[in-house]
Amino acid sequence: MLKAIFYHAGCPVCVDAEQVVLDYLDQTKIDIEIVHLGTERNRLEEAEKVGIQSVPALVIGGNVYHINFGASLEDVKNG
Repeated sequence: MLKAIFYHAGCPVCVDAEQVVLDYLDQTKIDIEIVHLGTERNRLEEAEKVGIQSVPALVIGGNVYHINFGASLEDVKNG
């Protein structure tokens, strides 16, 4: 099964994207993990290493898809 990780920071843009985008993914084919970087700050380095530059972002099979623009990763890191 393909792995997908949806990174967000809890902002309104992120929450809306989570609801819309994840509804369209076929969860019988994709294992989806949600990572809230505002509360899971220990995952910020991971997000940066996979290429996340802003949130919300979706990583599927190692490919990063930036969705709209809620906040830069630097803004999230700086709290």
